[in-house]
Amino acid sequence: MELLNSSPPSLPKPTGNTHLCSGPSNFRRGSYHNEVPAFPQLPEIAEEAGCKVHVAVGKKKTDKAVSLIQWVCRNFGNSEICILHVHQPSPFIPTLLGRLPACQANPEVVSAFRNEERELMRKLVNGYLSICCRLKVKASIITLEADQIKKGLVDMVNEHKIRKLVIGAIPDCRKEKRSSRKASYVEQNAPSFCEIIFVNKGKLVFTRQATGFNSNSVVAQSPVCLPLPDSNSAFEEESLSGQLRETDLESESSRNEVIADIFKCNRLEAEAAETMKTKTWECAHVREIALRKEAELSHRTMIEEQDKDLKEKEEMTHKLNMTMRSIAILDTHGLETNCMYKDIAGEIRLIQTSIETLQKEKQKVQKQKDEARGRSCGKVWGVSSRELVQFSISDLQIATCHFSESFKIGVGGYGAVYKGELLDRTVAIKKLNPHYMQSQSDFLQQVQILGKLYHPHLVTLLGLCTEDWYLVYEYMPGGNLRDHLLHKSSITWKNRLQIVAQIAKGLLFLHTSNPEKIVHGNLKPENILLDSYNSCKICDFGISKLFPNQTLHCPSFRRQSVSKGAFSYTDPEFHVSGSLTTKSDIYSFGLIILQMLTGRSPEGLSREVRKAVSCRNLESILDSSAGDWSAFVARRLAGLGLSCCELNSRDRPELTPSLVRELEQLHTLEERVVPSFFLCPISQELMYDPQVAADGFTYEGEAIRGWLGSGRGTSPMTNLTLSHLDLTPNPSLRLAIQCWISNSH
Repeated sequence: MELLNSSPPSLPKPTGNTHLCSGPSNFRRGSYHNEVPAFPQLPEIAEEAGCKVHVAVGKKKTDKAVSLIQWVCRNFGNSEICILHVHQPSPFIPTLLGRLPACQANPEVVSAFRNEERELMRKLVNGYLSICCRLKVKASIITLEADQIKKGLVDMVNEHKIRKLVIGAIPDCRKEKRSSRKASYVEQNAPSFCEIIFVNKGKLVFTRQATGFNSNSVVAQSPVCLPLPDSNSAFEEESLSGQLRETDLESESSRNEVIADIFKCNRLEAEAAETMKTKTWECAHVREIALRKEAELSHRTMIEEQDKDLKEKEEMTHKLNMTMRSIAILDTHGLETNCMYKDIAGEIRLIQTSIETLQKEKQKVQKQKDEARGRSCGKVWGVSSRELVQFSISDLQIATCHFSESFKIGVGGYGAVYKGELLDRTVAIKKLNPHYMQSQSDFLQQVQILGKLYHPHLVTLLGLCTEDWYLVYEYMPGGNLRDHLLHKSSITWKNRLQIVAQIAKGLLFLHTSNPEKIVHGNLKPENILLDSYNSCKICDFGISKLFPNQTLHCPSFRRQSVSKGAFSYTDPEFHVSGSLTTKSDIYSFGLIILQMLTGRSPEGLSREVRKAVSCRNLESILDSSAGDWSAFVARRLAGLGLSCCELNSRDRPELTPSLVRELEQLHTLEERVVPSFFLCPISQELMYDPQVAADGFTYEGEAIRGWLGSGRGTSPMTNLTLSHLDLTPNPSLRLAIQCWISNSH
């Protein structure tokens, strides 16, 4: 390339060596191959020493970026350096689901990630600033956030009126990279008043001169960029070569000075580090001395505390010995007192037994008084003279929000049941199916009869609606027994035994009601309702009386009125004879007992229990959710349940008051043999009301009265004719039985 023409103008002698500088077009075409060395201070730069020089750095602290900063510090050490950095926010946000676009991520996550990016940016530019500080160059920082780095650089040049910009680049002769595209964009789009210096690996590549503001002086005084006319003069070539050699020598001298300064900085840093290390050691030594003094003080304090503890221990040992002697004396007195206590306890038990006997006598007398008072007031054995409350259909609609589905608590063949609020209490309103009902007069007559029945284990009928077929009952908040057994709720075996006894009491009341026995006819766990204390009441009793007999035998009615699995509770003889008796309820009661024992479905349950009893393996089928069953109670309930489930109704037992009392007290009896003289010769059950007959034998009062009431005048034991039919109470035997029962608790 020809640099000089034949008639060069008179130029001043340059202060440094000149260097070749290719134009922008050659830089883009990649025709420039000569590497230009990085001099300490270039001629065209020296003209503007003292002005601010801006250098653009990237987002990573690479060797190229560090060398770019060092090059600027060496060549513009007399000027203030301003580090430019354009921060480009990442378009993707890392989350637990992977990298998501910023517009789809959580705003809080995006904000936190942006703060982390800015913190990394601050650390990056502070690292560049520390390099300038080590080289003792005044420096500052300008940052900008932009979606595109190249446009951000151009915006910063325009905003801050930057006149001198240093940027890293690579020649186009290599494979084009993103950084070179940025440099090319800045070269093409930056304002003309900005001088742009392109540097690669610490060496000057190309300078785009400024054409605005005061750039004319720079262009005129830069001999290397001045377009010179062609010349073939050897003299001028030799002069130019001499100037280049002189510039090389000055560059080498400046490089040596910079290296010496660097070594000096390193030495000073090492000395400073050694000084800091010495100070740190001194501080640690002082702290160690203080800690040692503190430890010695703590050690002396601990020794004093140990001596104090030893003295206290000796005192406590002395007190303990004295206390042990006192305890020995008290033990002797305690043995004497225990003997006295046993004697007194025996007397107290005897007194308690007598008190219990008197209390039971008092209760019996009180019961007789209540019965007499009830007969005089029109109430005998739970039959009340009260009138049912009659409600209008509007009252029921208001109580149930017009029979809303949210108030419905059950549906059966007899009809739907709703929960409502009437008479300042929660009630259950049963809507009967009018399709199967009998005449309204018969319906009212039967309802009035059912309304007069009262028993603590029967759901009380409170009222009715004469405008439609509605019955109003008391509400039981505990739900039905079937749900508790199905969901394995926390009903212990003692609670289950109590429920069995209460069902028996309710059935006994129905079966002994006057003037006509009441057969439930649909006894099943769904019709056993519980309150909040797991006390049960029987519902739907007497409902069958409200329907004609032909309706009860209608197959479609049976299918609707009997829920899934409820056919198992129906007496097998009913399917043959079509009539319901008290023994039909006994069959259903037996299945309920077995289901309470096992917690299983009623289908084939009696066969399973009978097999387990015969194999002496009853505990294997007991419901474990009820807790640890008493073996004695389980065997008694299993035997009673199996006897109630006999296919032949004549083999099923009758519900008697003595059986109910046995169920009530079954959990208090231990598993032991009952003395034979405590058993009734007729029923072979424990006697609660022993009565002496004319033959001299003692029987259960109810059993012997039933024997004599059947027209028999002979002795159950000798089969001889009795001299009279009078009965005499046996109080001594009764007291002995009560003592035996009380000792079994």
